[in-house]
Amino acid sequence: MTARPPRTLATITGAGGTPGTYDLAIDPRRSTLDTAVEVAKRAEAARIDALFAADLLTFGAQGAIGSQEPLIFIAALSQVTRHTGLIATVSTTFHHPFNLARLFGTLDHVSNGRAAWNLVTSAIGEENFGPDELPSPERRYARAAETLDVVNALWDSWGDGALTRGPDGHAVLDATKVQPIDHRGEFFSVAGPLNIPPLPQGRPVQIQAGQSEAGIALGARYAEVVFTSLPTMEIAQNYTATIRRQAADLGRPGGLPLVFSSFHATFGATEAEVRATVRDRHDAIDYDHGRVLVADMLGGGVDLSEAALDAPLPENLIPDVRSINRRRGRVEVFSDHIRRGLTLRELIVAAQDTGHWTVAGTPEQLADAVEERFRAGVLDVLSLNGLADDRQHDFIDNGLLPILRSRGIVKPDYVGPTLRENLGLPALTRTDSTWGADLDVG
Repeated sequence: MTARPPRTLATITGAGGTPGTYDLAIDPRRSTLDTAVEVAKRAEAARIDALFAADLLTFGAQGAIGSQEPLIFIAALSQVTRHTGLIATVSTTFHHPFNLARLFGTLDHVSNGRAAWNLVTSAIGEENFGPDELPSPERRYARAAETLDVVNALWDSWGDGALTRGPDGHAVLDATKVQPIDHRGEFFSVAGPLNIPPLPQGRPVQIQAGQSEAGIALGARYAEVVFTSLPTMEIAQNYTATIRRQAADLGRPGGLPLVFSSFHATFGATEAEVRATVRDRHDAIDYDHGRVLVADMLGGGVDLSEAALDAPLPENLIPDVRSINRRRGRVEVFSDHIRRGLTLRELIVAAQDTGHWTVAGTPEQLADAVEERFRAGVLDVLSLNGLADDRQHDFIDNGLLPILRSRGIVKPDYVGPTLRENLGLPALTRTDSTWGADLDVG
């Protein structure tokens, strides 16, 4: 029996950077991909496991101006990298599963097995697709579950031996081993089979963003990696225990899904520099706009224009999460902040990072914070952003990562050609013409 390798922390970085899309677009001599290519090269040199492309589907909200289509953007980066994984964010609310299966299947092919899908159900954008109102979270997640059932069935529709090499070296197709899926569900009717060859990874890695009750249920059933906002150790522990318990009850392998946290880090070479950087950042905050931002974190139904900055908000401002149609998980995070007595000023500071895990310190101190969560079993995949900035890149590549590697937390190099291998996910094996994980990862 082959011994399992020790558990390590995987790393991911955002594919964008500065200058941004609009700055590049006005210069006819440059591509809007130029910065991302530099980030991709830096990421691969640093042995970061994957590049991540986010998405927003509306104009002018929450930084959405200049957001580009993630699949096309990330596919282009497959041609300037050889090892780094490629994660594209795509909504199930506004896309059809047959198209999604072909798009991500093709990305897996053009990248030789490095594709991943960050599934979201969307909190904005309905005005561009119809209907006029965004469906409830329950309906969005029901559609997402059926989408995954269809997409996975399509990826599995090519059986073993369907495509083999003939004596002349050319492919030989046994069409009897490529089966329709004949799906008839609440949202979709899809005959199948998929009309592209079997994928290098069997299935692209499936990542799911969402931490509301419905989001946790979806992630527990399907996701291999869950992307979450876990600002405190207590929230991280509760979330991880809940989703892993639900996953185990569904018969999934131990340790799944992996927990992926965005690490909003403020670096400094010394503690004095860190304090000065944090102070400068806080001094630059527009607190009037911050009140609006916190209101949005609470679902948008509260008026904080007259609330005192240095006093806690009353708990009667906490909304009933069931009444919220957008980003319930984020509402729950900020509701918890209010219950813990954070002042409005502290809430505004937290809202600058939209409720994500935020740490300030020297590389050694930041490594301590990462190690604490990793050893506690509530962190499996870490987002390290800012590689486009020379100084941030130096702190990550020459500071934080070497420390984490010296402690045996981050692996020294890529371990295989596929993203699935580099994230430490179990191999997929066929059972009754479907793929499933074959071992525990925890």
